[in-house]
Amino acid sequence: MRRDRDSIFGFRFSVILAIFVSVLITGCGPGNGFKEAPSFKLANRGSEDIVNYKKYGEFEGIGTENYHYIIEDQAGLSKAVGEGIYPNSSSVLRCPGYKEFKQQGRLKGQHWDFINKPEYQANFYKWATASEDRGIKLFYTALALEKSGHIKHAIKAYYALCVNFPKTIGWTYWHTPWYAGQVSMDKVRFLCKQYPEFGWKLYGGYIIVKGGYDDNVRNDIFIVNPGQLVKVKRSQLFDKRRDVSKQKVIKSTGSEHIKLLQYEDKSWQLLVDNKPYIIKGIAYEPSKIGQTPDQGTLEDWMQQDNNRNSKVDAPYDAWADKNRNNIQDADEREVGDFHLLWDMGCNTIRIYHHASNMPLLRDLYKNYGIMSLMGDFIGAYAIGSGASWYKGTDYSDPLQQQNMLDSIKEMVDKYKDEEYVLMWVLGNENNYGVANNAKKDPVSYYKFVNKAAEFIKSIDPHKRPVVICNGEVKFLDIFAKECPSVDVFGLNSYRGSYGFGHLWLTVKNEVDKPVIITEYGCPAYNMYADREQSEAEQAEFLKNCWIDIISNSDGYGQGNSLGGVLFEWVDEWWKAYEPSLHDTKPLWAGSFPDGWMHEEWLGITSQGSGNDSPYQRVLRKAYYEYKKLWRD
Repeated sequence: MRRDRDSIFGFRFSVILAIFVSVLITGCGPGNGFKEAPSFKLANRGSEDIVNYKKYGEFEGIGTENYHYIIEDQAGLSKAVGEGIYPNSSSVLRCPGYKEFKQQGRLKGQHWDFINKPEYQANFYKWATASEDRGIKLFYTALALEKSGHIKHAIKAYYALCVNFPKTIGWTYWHTPWYAGQVSMDKVRFLCKQYPEFGWKLYGGYIIVKGGYDDNVRNDIFIVNPGQLVKVKRSQLFDKRRDVSKQKVIKSTGSEHIKLLQYEDKSWQLLVDNKPYIIKGIAYEPSKIGQTPDQGTLEDWMQQDNNRNSKVDAPYDAWADKNRNNIQDADEREVGDFHLLWDMGCNTIRIYHHASNMPLLRDLYKNYGIMSLMGDFIGAYAIGSGASWYKGTDYSDPLQQQNMLDSIKEMVDKYKDEEYVLMWVLGNENNYGVANNAKKDPVSYYKFVNKAAEFIKSIDPHKRPVVICNGEVKFLDIFAKECPSVDVFGLNSYRGSYGFGHLWLTVKNEVDKPVIITEYGCPAYNMYADREQSEAEQAEFLKNCWIDIISNSDGYGQGNSLGGVLFEWVDEWWKAYEPSLHDTKPLWAGSFPDGWMHEEWLGITSQGSGNDSPYQRVLRKAYYEYKKLWRD
């Protein structure tokens, strides 16, 4: 994640909070004795766990834009779903707990204030009775139930939204459209997998939003199939892998060193030296505390040697503060970030714009087996185009285009024969329009991206894949039309602790290309929790993201995932404009533990007190969680 001068990062999904279930999804998951643990008692859980909607109404137009569910027995459906779930929302008003909370004044205020705070019973009562769009109301009612530990009732509520209000549109912090139906369906699938002891599974089911790649909701067309929530045997909960090795290869690009293959079932696979390669990536840009690009003081980490020992600081001299006492004890010798990355199982780092130390990256590859995604900003933040920050890059300007192609040529000419270069990455969320006009003129931008990709292929004899780094799926339809020469659709995505949900299907329906999550992450800070709980929540969030990435790789799910790049390795203290302070102030609303992005806390390691920067590393729980995931 890169920050512009106005702290505007672009499109993010702003579902305010997703529950963090402290369980493993490694086969048996939370079924290892882990059960629902509600924080309060529901007055009426409903007469049916899995509601048979066909009994109470009629489905029309399933799988089309004319989908509707028509309730024919409202009283029967209300009894089946239980309290707080449409069409039985009003029953909460008769609940003794609600009356008590209301009498005590615990429900005063706007319903939007009852989302993030860990007061789950109040949140449920407030949202179930809120005067709000019925779909939005139902989503946040479900969210309150999920957070309170009423998982079955939450699944019923999320699914009720999919059935009754799948075309619900909300708005993010950035005032961009947010499709509550898609997220609800993703939540249903996620929670069913998290709690296999229920034996619940959603078969089928999708909500496709044609035209949903811009900010104009008037052109949105919803194709809806709510699927069917059913009870199954435990052995049927998790889909088996399709053996792609027995399938015919229908498409092949690249060289013997790095190759992309597509199989008959449309799965994609990345090979390095003819061996399958899943990108276990880290955004690695360690910065010394007190330095900031806003004041022009941020040094190139590839050149830093503050202790003058002829070694680059962070890669070789970092040490792990095992007991978190902010003192380098005798048993805490310098091991270096490169060793720590290797030890956790990382195989790729992302370099956002060129690189300045070829021997350093050679050593990273030779001695630690870690490859590099080599990037060029192509005019993001006005870098490489010759434009000023305030005017921004103009992708229709021939002179600026040439400047950017010259920048690309410099990068490719320098690194094209280096074994450790895995792919070429173009841009970083340029489509959000930060110091460029890609948001206002997306056609010119994506045409240039394609031109840049063609240029790279003309000068790279090894035909490495070319990746775009998009901001979410914004303008995906224009990308699909204008970028045939780009090999991989990469995107920065911060959707929630459930992973990425509909993303894989959305991309697959629009463009026949593999996917890399070029950034995903979660802060290790929660204003409502202590350090230990905050770090546990970060670890759980990131674990679930990785599981979703793998669950859609070759032979699984949609089969178009090539891996992902976790953002980020170590906290950067300059992100909130006070580079000598580890700021905890929220920057923007998003689907994070306390509902806010704390950008200075995204590292899976920290710099402790900051007194021994850039060397000190405190390894957070997420580091060890990923060590299990990546090493195992």
